[in-house]
Parts: sequence; C-alpha cells; structure tokens
Amino acid sequence: MSIDQRSPEALTTTALPLRTAWLVLAVVVLADLMDLIDSSVANLAGPSIRADLGGGQVTVQWVLSAYTAAFALGLVTSGRLGDLLGRRRLFLLGMTGFTLASLACGLAPGPVFLIVARTLQGLCGSVMIPQGLALVKVVFPPQYLRKALTPVGPLMGLAMVAGPILAGWLLHLDLFGSEWRSIFLINVPFGVAAGLLGLRVLPRRGGEDPTARLDLTGVGLLTAASALLIVPLIQGRDLGWPAWTYAMMASALVLLALFAASQRRSRHPVITPSLFRKRSFVVGLLVVAGFYASLSAFVLVMNLLLQQGLHWSPLRTGLTLIPWALGTAVAVLLAGAVLAEKLGRATLHLGLSVAVAGLFALWWSVGHWGADVTAWKLAPALLVTGFGSGLVFVPLVDFIIGDATPEEVGTGAGLLNAVQQFAGAIGVAALGTVFFARVGHPSLHSYLAATELVFAIAAGINLVTLLLVGLLPKHAQQAHG
Repeated sequence: MSIDQRSPEALTTTALPLRTAWLVLAVVVLADLMDLIDSSVANLAGPSIRADLGGGQVTVQWVLSAYTAAFALGLVTSGRLGDLLGRRRLFLLGMTGFTLASLACGLAPGPVFLIVARTLQGLCGSVMIPQGLALVKVVFPPQYLRKALTPVGPLMGLAMVAGPILAGWLLHLDLFGSEWRSIFLINVPFGVAAGLLGLRVLPRRGGEDPTARLDLTGVGLLTAASALLIVPLIQGRDLGWPAWTYAMMASALVLLALFAASQRRSRHPVITPSLFRKRSFVVGLLVVAGFYASLSAFVLVMNLLLQQGLHWSPLRTGLTLIPWALGTAVAVLLAGAVLAEKLGRATLHLGLSVAVAGLFALWWSVGHWGADVTAWKLAPALLVTGFGSGLVFVPLVDFIIGDATPEEVGTGAGLLNAVQQFAGAIGVAALGTVFFARVGHPSLHSYLAATELVFAIAAGINLVTLLLVGLLPKHAQQAHG
C-alpha cells in the first residue's frame, strides 16, 4: 500500500509488538499511580505539614489543594496539545516535570515554595495523564484493548484508598527523619524509572491528528471558567462562602456558555465535537460526576471522623480503610475479568446498589456504636462499600472511551479526568459545608451526627446516579484501534 493510500489514522500510529504494548501500559499505569495517589496523600499529611512549615489555615488549604486546581485546569487543553506536539513527547515532558516537582515538594523550605511546587506538580500531571491513556488506546489491537484498559478506571478509585493508607504508613515510619516529606520524595525513583522505560518503549507516533490546531479563544475561555469555578470551591468553605465566591462561580457559568458557543463556530475546537454525539460518553460523564462527588465526600468525612472526632492517628486511620481497599480490589478484578463484558450496564446497577447498601450500613454502624466504634466494627460496612465502588470503575471507562477513535481519545481522557476532579471538588465543598455546619461546636457527638448525615446524603446521590445509568446503552461499544 502506498503512503498516500493509507488512512490518516494509520499515518499517525506506530505498530508495536504486543509485548512492547504491555510495557507501554506498564509505564502509563505507573504514571497514573503516581498522579492519583499524589492527589490524596497530602490531605492526610496536612497537620504534619502545617506543624513543620507553619502558615495560616488558608495557606495550608492551598498547600493541599494547589495540585487539584492545577491538574483540573490543564487537563482538557493537554489532550488537544498532544495532537499538536506529539503524545510521546508530552508524556515524557510531563513525567519529567512531575518528578522534578515532587523533588521540589520534598525539599520545600516553606509553605509558599511548597504551594508553587504542588501547582507545578498538578500542571505536569495534567500534561502527562491524557497522553498516556491515548497511547495505550492506539498501541493495542482491538481484541486486547479491553484487557489493557481494565486498570485505568480502577486506579482512579484504588488510589483514593491507597493514598491515605500509604501516607499514614510513611508518616509512621518517618524515614530518615523526613516526616511528611517522604510522601513526595517517594515519587522520584518511580518517576525516573518510568521515564527511562518510556524513552525505550513509547511509540514515536500515537494516533495524533495531523490537521489539529489550537483554538486559543476556546482555551482561554475554558481555562478562565475552570479557574473561576475551582478557586471558590477550594477556599469557599474555609472562608465561610463570602459573596465573591458566588460571583466567581456565576461568572464561570457565563464563560462556559461562551465557550460552548465558540466551539460551534471553531474550525479546530478544544473538545472534539463528535464525542458529544456519543450517548455513552455524555451519560457516562454524568454518572462519573455523581459517583465521584459522593465518593470524595465519603473519603473526606471518614478522615474527619476518625482523626478529628475520634482522635485516631494517621496510621490507624489509614489501616481502618484497608477493608474498603480490599473490597474495591476484589470487585475490580471481578468486573474486569467477567462482569463488565457479560453484564454491561447491569454491572453499574449492581455496583451502585451495593455501594448504597454499604453507605447505609456505615450510617447504622456510626449511629449504633457511637464513641465505642472500632476499626473492626466498621470493617464489614467498609468492605461492602468498597466492593460496590469497585464494580463501578471498569464499566464506566468502557462506556466513556470504549468506542472513542484515536483522534477523540486524548480529549476524552482529559474530560474524564477533569470531570472526576471537578466532581470530587464539588462533592467535598458541598458535603463538607453540610458536615461542618452540623458539627457546629466540635464534640464527638456532633462529629458522629454530622458523619451520619453526610453518609445518608452520599447514598442519596448514588441513588440518583443509579437512575442515570438507565440512559446508557445495555453494553459499551467494543473499542477499536
């Protein structure tokens, strides 16, 4: 076949042996682990960071949230930049920057330095993650792609569990007297290893769209709208939701409307329009939004109850979450190996139903045991909640990007991660506000009552999400390379 007879997709995709494709997946999975765990470890280490570096409450809040904000801001645009500059090049650039920023975090002499380093970490993560998923999508033959994509969704949830457990363990070990710094420095050897392996195995061409251009107007509107949304979500609760936070969020909605209008006229839209003609993609993102809003609020409230209400140590708090991690891991393997392909959206129905049952079991456990609650008494309900969540991750990714073309998958992966981040931020902001309003004057009784209330609301959100699942096709489309 002559070159000019080949499709654009063929011209921008490098065929790889299957063994090399699995090595590409290993690099991408390692990058995902570093990124996703890093977004959760700092929350548990917050008190230690503040005790060591000082700074007011708002400063510490930005130390914890700068990563999420920067990551969310850069995600969607980075998917398009992969088409322009090359996915391999951007992935390696993001990995290198992420590793160096992690080193800077671990060596930070003060809170301002740490905030800047965390921001750079988030930006580099947003550059790296969409490229990795897109590269996996194009290096695997269609018949192997489902198996290859199986780890992607689970990692989003498992990292939320593994992050606090890992942080609690590292804080307890206090390696070489590093205290909280080890939670960032541990990224450095893994980042170096992933970068070196990536140099060897990542394809030179990764399904880029050679006709792509960057819509600067669209990028500007989307970035400004995202910033106007994420900043008040991060600081609003701590500052008591002053008027300017509502003004910023209203302005964000106006800019998002202008962005949508500009995309209809753009010759090179930031978000590939064809994605929004796929019912599974649109409904799948709505399900992700509801699921992660509930999940993020659940993680926040568990940490607040155990550490601030019951005064448990970070290590004990992390170990208490192990049944949740175990339930998630077992369900992920079950869904990836059997259920997602055989049952399709019914796996989502089952998973969300079990997660709701687990949340109500936790609500009962907290209310029944009160001050006498222990890790063992919480374990059964945590195991059930984790099992339900684990059943959701795999089919969600199948529905959202399973039938995306190589030209769509970079943007689709960016949107998937962006919706996850924003939904998590909204869930934490909204239900965190409900939690602290119920706590009032802190006491163990008020913490227990606030926890029960948030668990009930989180279960309600999952029930609404369960209704949305009915709008999905019965089965995800088979992905194609």
